[in-house]
Amino acid sequence: EGILTSSGILASGRPLFRSRRALVIGFAFLLILLIGSLDKATGWEISVYVFYAVPILLVVWQGKKRLAVFLALMCGVVWWAANISEHPYRSEWSYHWASLGRMVYFVLVALGGNAVRAKQESDRALIETLKNVRQLEHEIVEAGEQERRRIGRDLHDGLCQQLAAIGFAAKSLADDLQARALPEAGEAEKIEELLRDSVVQARDLARGIFPLLTGATGLAVALDELAVMTRHLTHMKVSFREEGEIRLGDSGAAMHLYRIAQEALNNSLRHSHGTEVIISLRLQGETVRLTVADDGSGPPENLEMAEGMGLKTMAYRARALGATLEIQRRSPRGTLVSCTYNINERPHHGDIH
Repeated sequence: EGILTSSGILASGRPLFRSRRALVIGFAFLLILLIGSLDKATGWEISVYVFYAVPILLVVWQGKKRLAVFLALMCGVVWWAANISEHPYRSEWSYHWASLGRMVYFVLVALGGNAVRAKQESDRALIETLKNVRQLEHEIVEAGEQERRRIGRDLHDGLCQQLAAIGFAAKSLADDLQARALPEAGEAEKIEELLRDSVVQARDLARGIFPLLTGATGLAVALDELAVMTRHLTHMKVSFREEGEIRLGDSGAAMHLYRIAQEALNNSLRHSHGTEVIISLRLQGETVRLTVADDGSGPPENLEMAEGMGLKTMAYRARALGATLEIQRRSPRGTLVSCTYNINERPHHGDIH
């Protein structure tokens, strides 16, 4: 890796960077001498000692802390030499003491500039780390969505079709046994009925794993199907309520809200030990509020300590929407998970409470 110089020699980027740094350091030394000459020419009446900070800070910004301190000491010596022939002090010791004070000032400039630079580098590294974390979260969620899409497609196009084919074979067998007036015909009909139910359940699972959020009202339809499917599979009382006509043109936002509701519902089924879950979607002006409420034991006392991958994924999805995610205890019992999303607001960092 490198660049082609005017002489046709290939030079790497790092030596070029070092040569620029050496050029800046050399310029700083030259600038100190120029300021010292100006200081001597102007005399004691016009002080230019504050300008000595310029070459010191130039070296600080090159990441050379020790060299910057050395330049600060050099600035003190140059200031002492530039003003020794003309100063208002009555004794030489007083002048030397004043020179020491200037030198301390220059050293403090070097140390203070280095502290500011270190703080900027630390902030830059922190920002870069946060960007990497956000990107990693996005990649994890995106990988999960792709895997769900694959599993849902395999269930719908693979398992469902195979079960349906076996069901047709069972029905054909039942019809053949019934035509022969054999007693096994009833058992074959039961097998065909079980297979038919299995096809329905497999299709419901496929839609739950990766729902088709088609159209502006697809989110409400998908949440209603989620409630129906969960009710059939778990025999728990799960219902969906919609207040106002929710129309989301952004399919990505609809998918995030659906996954938040799905994860909250799964948490209720696994941990709440309740009997009822209500999924609500409410339109309030330009704000959509999704809630999942159960009548179970409620959230743990220390929610942060209890956070698993599901809660972190819900929080990420809320941030991706620019929404606010809240998890709180219901009265008298139960858990309420709510996500408030402004349709016209650009995404920003959502918080979990």
